[in-house]
Amino acid sequence: MRPGVVALASAALLTLVAIGATPRGGGAVPLPERMADTGGGTQLITAQAARTGSTTGTVIWWERRNGRWVQAGSAPARFGAKGLAEGTSRRQGTYTTPTGLYGLPYAFGIRSAPVGTTTAYRRVRQNSWWCQDNGSRSYNRWTEPRAADCRAAEAEHLIEYDPEYAYALVIGFNYDRPVRGRGAGIFLHVNGRGATAGCVSVPTDAMRRILDWAEPARRPHIAIGTESGPTAITRY
Repeated sequence: MRPGVVALASAALLTLVAIGATPRGGGAVPLPERMADTGGGTQLITAQAARTGSTTGTVIWWERRNGRWVQAGSAPARFGAKGLAEGTSRRQGTYTTPTGLYGLPYAFGIRSAPVGTTTAYRRVRQNSWWCQDNGSRSYNRWTEPRAADCRAAEAEHLIEYDPEYAYALVIGFNYDRPVRGRGAGIFLHVNGRGATAGCVSVPTDAMRRILDWAEPARRPHIAIGTESGPTAITRY
């Protein structure tokens, strides 16, 4: 085989291994099998970028079948305009997507839930807000109407984000016990015009398919990370 052909074949194999796909003939270990933790459920979404400075990557949704993780779907993904950052040390307003393993508390959207959605789904209304005000008791929470101590300039008026919030899943980053200044309003949502302010985004059809696929009883989680290094997705 010519050297150039060998190089191309090797590059293709490395790409397959990086995203956890199985090359023709088998052999590659699915990405979730190589992770330190998958959340304990039987469904998992991985959002992987090449490196922390990347603004694009791949989202794959996986499920356990007959004792093995198998790919159920995939889509191109967008990340924060400033790339990715370790979730435990990320700071608010940095336009970075936090890496780590997180739960998916509930879904929401400006549009009606896609047929087949079993995840708790909250419909966005005119007075729906997401508070990002560090001084508010509603920090990193949906508030309807906007809480009196949450400044409009420090909150997202959800209905104004169309198509982004046509469909979305809340990512449980800094959610259960919010740390002020760490960041708020991190979602998996529909693509906008470009990179995000810190969320993960996918095309509309992919978001609809994910909502149809996700089953709360199977405890889905999302893992966000890079191919290698301290923020490698396999470390989470």
